[in-house]
Amino acid sequence: QVQLVESGGGLVQAGGSLRLSCAASGRTFSVNTLAWFRQAPGKDRGIIGRINWSGSNTYYADSVKGRFTISRDNAKNTMYLQMNSLNPEDTAVYYCAAESPFGSGVYKYWGQGTQVTVSS
Repeated sequence: QVQLVESGGGLVQAGGSLRLSCAASGRTFSVNTLAWFRQAPGKDRGIIGRINWSGSNTYYADSVKGRFTISRDNAKNTMYLQMNSLNPEDTAVYYCAAESPFGSGVYKYWGQGTQVTVSS
């Protein structure tokens, strides 16, 4: 089992920045790809980005490309989401997730989510 805990959410004004963290524990050696998802009120949960073990391969949804950056510190078993130039459309609950089995594209492990609210 892998446990994921997000932190860093909160209220920020449009144009501002936030950094989310996702701390992993448990069988972390089994985790390769980590991802960030978000779910806005009344909308489906969708992926906004992912990162492989080494950090050499990242993917970003078009809606956040150039504004958000995903990184990870494997020594700390932590993934980060740096969010810049936030706008009200970024308001959502943000979740981190871990792919398992390796290469499956299935995200088996999820955090509880952290709320990000961007005011105009």
